[in-house]
Formats: sequence, structure tokens, C-alpha cells
Amino acid sequence: MNRTLGVCYYPEHWPEAQWVEDAARMASLGIVHVRIGEFAWSRLEPRRGVYEFDWLGRAIDVLHQAGLKVVLGTPTATPPKWLVDEMPDMLPVGADGLTRKFGSRRHYDFAHDGYLEECKRITLALAKAFGAHPGIAAWQTDNEYDCHNTTLSYSPAAKAGFQAWLQRKYQSPEALNRAWGNVFWSMEISEFSEVELPNLTVTEPNPTHVMDFRRFASDMVVRFNKAQADIIRAHSPGRDVIHNFMGRTLVFDHFDVGADLDISSWDSYPLGFLEDRSDQNDDWKRQFAHAGDPDFQAFHHDLYRATSKGRWWVMEQQPGPVNWAPHNPAPRNGMVRLWSWEAFAHGAETVSYFRWRQAPFAQEQMHAGLLRSDSVEAQGFHEAAQVSSELGALDRELSDSAGKADVAIVFDYPSAWAWEIQPQGREFDYFRLVFDFYRTMRRLGLSIDIVPASAPDLEGYGLVTIPGLFTWTPALIEAVRAYQGHVLIGPRSGSKTADFAIPDSLPPALPKDILDVRVTHVESLREDTPVYLAEGGSFQYWREFLEAGPETENILTTGDGVPGLVAQGNRRYLGGWPDQGLLYDIIMRLASRGGLVTKELRDGLRLRRHGNHVFAFNYGATAFDLSALGWTGKPLLGDLMIEPSGVAITPLSRAGS
Repeated sequence: MNRTLGVCYYPEHWPEAQWVEDAARMASLGIVHVRIGEFAWSRLEPRRGVYEFDWLGRAIDVLHQAGLKVVLGTPTATPPKWLVDEMPDMLPVGADGLTRKFGSRRHYDFAHDGYLEECKRITLALAKAFGAHPGIAAWQTDNEYDCHNTTLSYSPAAKAGFQAWLQRKYQSPEALNRAWGNVFWSMEISEFSEVELPNLTVTEPNPTHVMDFRRFASDMVVRFNKAQADIIRAHSPGRDVIHNFMGRTLVFDHFDVGADLDISSWDSYPLGFLEDRSDQNDDWKRQFAHAGDPDFQAFHHDLYRATSKGRWWVMEQQPGPVNWAPHNPAPRNGMVRLWSWEAFAHGAETVSYFRWRQAPFAQEQMHAGLLRSDSVEAQGFHEAAQVSSELGALDRELSDSAGKADVAIVFDYPSAWAWEIQPQGREFDYFRLVFDFYRTMRRLGLSIDIVPASAPDLEGYGLVTIPGLFTWTPALIEAVRAYQGHVLIGPRSGSKTADFAIPDSLPPALPKDILDVRVTHVESLREDTPVYLAEGGSFQYWREFLEAGPETENILTTGDGVPGLVAQGNRRYLGGWPDQGLLYDIIMRLASRGGLVTKELRDGLRLRRHGNHVFAFNYGATAFDLSALGWTGKPLLGDLMIEPSGVAITPLSRAGS
């Protein structure tokens, strides 16, 4: 695999006389891919049917003549004012019932059929104009689905679309009433047209109603993306179709969207995410303020690699301070390089920086680029140049594929929706639970794959974890039954049916030959009232009362005598949300049983196996001697004494594994 660097560029923002110089500097830096066009609708079609594509064609020619490969974005994330004025009901409506107006971006409703047709029209025009251009290597559909919370809309278009979606699913109002339990609180309907949207209710709406609305909203994103992908493939054959996902964005099912992509990408902003999307305490945020969370980026690398069957990019890599977090520190020297190499360690084909030059105007003028607004090279430019040089020296030595990881986590977007709809405890959050498992395995030096609950492939892993799963799919049940390795299930897994009801057999609703255990009731816990276990450690936030069958063995017991962790063969069920130390101990023991080699890593040091090599990354503020982990000999990149922001790569045979 030829690993490449890219950059995001906006030729419409700069004088045309500057394009040639910019393209030459990009090529000299080692940039290969350049993304353009994703926000340019008003320049591409200033009035209905008046296409002004000549400037875009000249920009593509300039980039192509410099040896660069263009990723052309469809401009549908920024519909122009004239279109909004023609079609004002295309605007999304918030849960508060207020229309979200023109004046920034993503001002459209996925469920609006008329806007979908307009998007298909502009995509078709672009694909016909540039689909065969030799400079076009790939296309990006739209930009950052759900950015600014724009998937869920409560508009008249969404209401009509949802009612039609329900009619297709249930066929009759009686079937819907049964599935939703509408006999409760006299919520029964006699016509699908009577179904309202689940907002602005007096108290909690029916959870099955909300769950179906979330499924509908996700399907609208899939529909929207597929419409563009189909047009692009028909008129630009041989080019990859990409979308750029975001961090900790769970509102739509990325696996379903990924099914229509050739490449999943995501936008990696480590410092912004630490400030804006982390559950860690202030001490942690201070510790990593200039480096980013040591596990957050890696988690998304592994997640988005899974959404498009292994092919993925970073479409936007933070190169300096961003503009949108509560605080926006500068990366510590070396971190842009580290983030780039970490993406390649997880199998990225391309790392693309956002953006080429800092904009001196409009909303993102405080967002750094590889160049300052006066075109002087910023720190990120020099680190990207170093990565380019190192790729040139090492790319052929590294494996094409990251290969299968040591362990797997089953991940499921509907589970995130379910526990947001009915959390039962303020702290219960699906992402947070899964990320606790992920971080613990990273602290043990393990490499991790993420697999979907809908189509799991569990073979070849030493350990599989299934935390917080909403409901079991038949495919996952059969995969668990067939899997010969160790499985750690729970908490809250299998606690509902697909219709958001408690299973007749009680959770976790598994066949007895897989795991004979029942959850009789649960409690959610204040942060300051954990449940302690007799063997040490505690459950936080969430605790379950388990009844184990005769074939199960009790491994851990709570202080009040209730089973906390039970085993049946190679399968274990965990009846609570373990604290960090307890989860570390449980996973370490299971990894050892599975024949996996673990390392006790301090905060800030992380490893990732890629084929026949191991990568080390130091997010911490002090140096670390990798020989303490069993590394020997001179690494291919870096040194055994890995400095803060340092990267080291060594053959697997010399990594003490």
C-alpha cells in the first residue's frame, strides 16, 4: 500500500494567480491528495441552472498538472441562499420546534425529498463535467454528516417521511400499537397519519416511538449518501467514493452509510475533542491538553476502518489550534507528526491535513493551517514534511495491511440510541462504556478491532468483548456460539428486544447453552455510591442483580453476596460497570487465558501492532525507555528512549511480544 499525505484546499478563497504556486508547494511538501469543492455551491451555481464550473475546472487542471490527485467534494452541505428562498421548508427544525436558519452550513433536512432531488441534480452536473477528468482520483459526498446536530429534524418533511416509513415497516396501525405498547397511557392510534414526532411531549415519550424515529433518521442519512454515491459511480467509474465522519458522533449508523462507500474517512481533531467530547476529569485534560487523549483518535481509527471493510483515511487532521472547542491550545511540538503516524499504524491509506492555508476571514479564521494566513509555513507544515520524508524511507518496509488485531469489541450504533433514549442513570452512556473497555485494552498494550453487531466476524481473536449491547442479532448469537475464544459480555447487554421491551426470558436473553444467567433487576448508582466487590474493586454507575444457572461459575461477588461476574465455559457475563482497576484486572486475566501477551503501559504510552511491526507513541510529557517493555535493537524509526511526542517502529520480533 502506498501511504500518502493530503490537504484540504479552497481555491475559491484565493486569487487564481496564487493557485500554481500553492500547487507547487504542496507537491514539494510531499502532498499527494487535495480535497476541494465541498462548500462551493454558491460559486458553482450562483443562480438556478446557471452553472459556473470553469473556475473549478481550471483549479483541477492546476492541481493535476502539479502531479496532485484531486478529491472532489459534492457541495451539498452548504445549499445557497437562492435555493433556501425557493424551498424554505428544506430547513431543519430543532427539538425545540424552532427552524434553524440560513447563515452558516448544514442547513437542510435529510428527510426533505425536494432537497434530495436538488442534491442529486448538482451531483449529476458535477459528475458529468468532471467524472472522467484524469485529475480526479476520488469524490467526497457532502461533509460531516450530523455536524452541529443536524441529523435529527422535527420538521413537517420529517413528520411525513416518518409516517410513511412506519407504514412500510408495520403495515397496519394495530401492529404498530402492539410493537410500541401503545395501550400504555392511551397512546393507541388508528391511522399512521396520527403519529406525531417524539418532541415537545409533556414528559418522556414512548421509548419505542423514539427508537423508531432514530432508525428512520439514520435511514434518511443512508438514503441521502447513497443517492450521491450511485450518481458518482455511474459517471465517474474507477474513482473512490468517500465520506468524512466525525468524532463521537453516534446519531446515525455509520456501518449502514459505509456500505455505500469505497473508503470511510474521519476528521481527527485531538485537542478539540479532548476539550469538547471527553468524559475524563480536569486533571486528565490538563495532563494531555497539548497532546490529546491517548486513546480517542485510535478508537475512531479502528471504528471507521470497520465501517468500510478496511479502507479508510483521515480526511481532516488537526495541524495546529482549532477554533471551535471551549479552549483551543496549540499542539505540543511533534504531535502533528505523532497523530499522522498513529493513523498509518491503524491502517490509514491517507492522512489529509485541514487546511492548506489559514483563512483570514469568516467563521474559521482562528483555525490553523499548514500555512499561516500570510502564507508563511506553520509548525504543522514542518511536521508534515517530516512525515513525508519518513514515509518515503519506510513505506515499502511496512505491511500493506494492519492485519487482524489481538482482541475485538462488538460495537452497535442502535445501542447508543437506546441508552440515550432511556439511560436509567444520568451517567450511563454507551460510548463512555465501550470506550472504557477500549482504553483498558490499550493500556494493556493490545491491538483492537471493532466489529459490527449486525455482521460479526469473531474468529482469530484471543478475546471478544460485548459491552452494553441493546439487543442481540441472530448473527451475533450464532457467532458467539461458534467462537472458541474468550467472550466478556455485559453490562446491560441483551436487556431489550428490538421493540424496546424487556425480554420474556429476562436479560441478557441468551440461549442457556451459551450463558445461563438472568438479570432480575438493576440499579443505577450515584458516582459517590459504588458497589464494592468482595474480591476488590467496585461497580460504578450501574449494577445488576444476577441469578446464575447450575452450569455457571461465580467468579466475583458483590459485598452483599450477589454474583458480579459469572462464567460458563469460555463466556463471562459482567453484572456491572467496573471501575478502571477492576476492568483492567478482568481483561488482563482473560487476555492471558487467551494466550495474549500484555504490557503494563503508563498513561501516555501506547502501542499498535501493524502486520509484522509494532508502533509506539508517547503522548506523555516525559521520556520512556522501550527496552523496559522488551524492545531490543535500533528501531526502524525513532529510538528505544522515546521522547514526548515521539514515535518508534520496530519489527514484531524485537518488540518483546
